[in-house]
Amino acid sequence: MLYQIYETQRSVMEPFADLAHTAAKMYSNPLNPFGQSQLAHRVSAGYELMHRLGKDYVKPEFGIRTVQVGKVDVAIHERIEIDKPFCELLRFKRFTDDADTLIGLKGQPAVLIVAPLSGHYATLLRDTVKTMLKDHKVYITDWKNARLVPLTDGEFHLDDYVNYVQEFIRHLQGKYGNCHVISVCQPTVPVLAAVSLMASRGETTPLTMTMMGGPIDARKSPTSVNNLATNKSFEWFENNVIYKVPGNFPGAGRRVYPGFLQHTGFVAMNPDRHATSHYDYFKDLIKGDDASTEAHRKFYDEYNAVLDMDADYYLETIKTVFQDYSLVHGTWNVKNLQGKNELVRPQDITSTAMLTVEGELDDISGSGQTAAAHGLCSNIKPANRQHLEVPGAGHYGIFSGRRWRETVYPAVVKFILAHNDLGTQKKAAPKKTAKTAVKAAPKVAAKSAAKPTAKRAVKAVAKKAPSRKK
Repeated sequence: MLYQIYETQRSVMEPFADLAHTAAKMYSNPLNPFGQSQLAHRVSAGYELMHRLGKDYVKPEFGIRTVQVGKVDVAIHERIEIDKPFCELLRFKRFTDDADTLIGLKGQPAVLIVAPLSGHYATLLRDTVKTMLKDHKVYITDWKNARLVPLTDGEFHLDDYVNYVQEFIRHLQGKYGNCHVISVCQPTVPVLAAVSLMASRGETTPLTMTMMGGPIDARKSPTSVNNLATNKSFEWFENNVIYKVPGNFPGAGRRVYPGFLQHTGFVAMNPDRHATSHYDYFKDLIKGDDASTEAHRKFYDEYNAVLDMDADYYLETIKTVFQDYSLVHGTWNVKNLQGKNELVRPQDITSTAMLTVEGELDDISGSGQTAAAHGLCSNIKPANRQHLEVPGAGHYGIFSGRRWRETVYPAVVKFILAHNDLGTQKKAAPKKTAKTAVKAAPKVAAKSAAKPTAKRAVKAVAKKAPSRKK
């Protein structure tokens, strides 16, 4: 019922938001005799703020048209590589007429960026993608809004997420021989599970996996997000945040965690900050500070655009990651495409190098939560494991903005290049007890590395990276 009430309210408010936008334009029009007065500027700013607060925010575009590779502007064509019921695998194909640049592009590593399915669209990683495109062939998971997925396409579970990631990895391996995987926030857990299962079966695993700001072990330095999941029961989430999609959407009747509820939770984490930001926007409109107002619009066009998540996926993530800690306890079973359960064993990963990244001030995934992956992946050689803590960075700062471009990205690209030799990649030795979900590649026994100590497991890159604070 709550979803229907929200949709009714949104439909009623939409014409008023449009009217406010029209009024703002009218009072700011220089041809309007009243448009030059200070009062008119204030009235226009007020209407514009009303429009921004009341409008419906749709899915943004990546909007990446070109990137500069060296001194050459390279054209970008965004296209769908694989279309699944709940996700599209997007490729950012690069084109250039410069022969030398083209040769360089062909030899660059292929990278799969696994975007979070936690409320916002994959476009939240626009800066990540644009930066990576300078030195890599880039693919990204673009998760669909569950309210737009018809019931005939079935349900979506956390197991399906893991299986999607494995399929995308195999797709890139088929095209390029192998690939590198980057996961940001929520997908660090299913990505680690996907690579672990591939290793257990004896499949070729990615050359590297970079995990950034994710809840591998949510028990460490718990944040408000973690506390909410532990303070409420599984039944509370099922009874209080799950609703059916109204009849005016293709996914009518699907059980979802609605985007508008998620957005309310996002804002509730820092209400004073958002209130101040909107008041500053109002003042910038009056002053005519176009740069500041445009920056505000760009941020909130992205921040306010949210999607619905399938209820099964959301509830299973809460239970598996934040309540049962199944990954770190070694009790997580994932159902494969044949309907058989497979135990997730990160210790089976041997030939994939791993980089973990955390922000010093991250209030979403606390300190140590991502670095915990080093203790789980005990058979990756210490020389192939690194950890980077970014001074002064919050959650978004590790994948977007100045700190991402100046501190994190140089470490990421260096790590990928250091492990991009396909000749050194070996297939993991399958465990006798592992159940094969797909036809495994020829098995090559891998020699296990000795279990390193905690200090050896995490090689600090942060010391080499420049420390900058705003």
